[in-house]
Amino acid sequence: MKTRQFWYPLPERLIAQHPSEKRGDDRMMVLHRDTGRIEHKQVADFPDYITANDLLVVNDTKVFPARLLGTWSDSPGAVEVLMVHPAPSNEGPADPASLVGGEGEVSLLEKLEWICLVGSGRPSRAGQVAVFGPNRELEAHFLEKVEGGMWKIRFVSTQPLAALLDAFGHTPVPPYVRREGTPEEEMADRDRYQTIYAKHVGSVAAPTAGLHFTPEIFAALEAKGVQRVSVTLHVGPGTFRPVKAENIEDHEMDYEAFTVPPETAVAVAACKARGGRVFCVGSTSVRTLETVASRERAETDPLVVAGSGVSNIFIYPPYRFKVCDCLLTNFHLPQSTLLMMTSALAGRERMLISYALAVKANYRFFSYGDCMLIV
Repeated sequence: MKTRQFWYPLPERLIAQHPSEKRGDDRMMVLHRDTGRIEHKQVADFPDYITANDLLVVNDTKVFPARLLGTWSDSPGAVEVLMVHPAPSNEGPADPASLVGGEGEVSLLEKLEWICLVGSGRPSRAGQVAVFGPNRELEAHFLEKVEGGMWKIRFVSTQPLAALLDAFGHTPVPPYVRREGTPEEEMADRDRYQTIYAKHVGSVAAPTAGLHFTPEIFAALEAKGVQRVSVTLHVGPGTFRPVKAENIEDHEMDYEAFTVPPETAVAVAACKARGGRVFCVGSTSVRTLETVASRERAETDPLVVAGSGVSNIFIYPPYRFKVCDCLLTNFHLPQSTLLMMTSALAGRERMLISYALAVKANYRFFSYGDCMLIV
């Protein structure tokens, strides 16, 4: 298929620059893929569409203040560093589990060598040092350039990295969310660019469909007997990388680390066995489950198994979903891999019609915007 087949016109005024005043107050378009019927609802109506026979799967990754703004050690020139993921060891490829982290919130941030994106007015080279913090508390030593134009960097400080990031790191909101960088904006982003169930540190982009959930919505789901389980997929900057290939089949996704807990694998198997529907919250939950289900397996093996790995699965029409039945997702960029994935679930024509209606009805788009439920 051609990338241009997933283009749609979007007025810039509909790109949400801030979250709604109150979490959970967003609008929710409901698309019934069997008939094409569209409803205009609120996020609070989500529990009406799921039953105790179904299963809800969320991504419990946690965004950390991965964006650092500083200067070079030998000049006042500005430099920006975005920490993407811990660097593999020199002995061989990284164990995927080591990129996901354990139970502790800062387990990943105990690692001092990272693969990073760098922005500066002057070319970067090995041996350079950038400094961050009001008293230059944190140093970034440039080790070597790696694939994708990124840099392997070693962070040096007498204080824990996690504490310094918390003190002066910035929340890595998407590039289309334009910020002046005020302390008030940073505090607001620390809260709202994070799901209420975030647990495992490691993402530089939020699983944005989950931003809509509130304790009240979860209480309503629990009252209905809906089971909720989680996966962990650490979202990287590749989620915003545009598709530049003319044919979508020529696009390659970035690798992202994931974990599927044993209880999630058991719950998915039980849901499928009883004829229930698996509701995925966001594309990251979908990609995690579909990656595991797409592996080579014996006929008697379960569809989803527990474990850790890395995924670069690219889902686009006419992909046939193996696990995901229903999807809660935000409205995505034109010609994006996310729009292509939702088109695989609901149909390209149907998705573009839905988006045209969303524009007409002034829905708010992208990370801080409204959402769509595909059932």
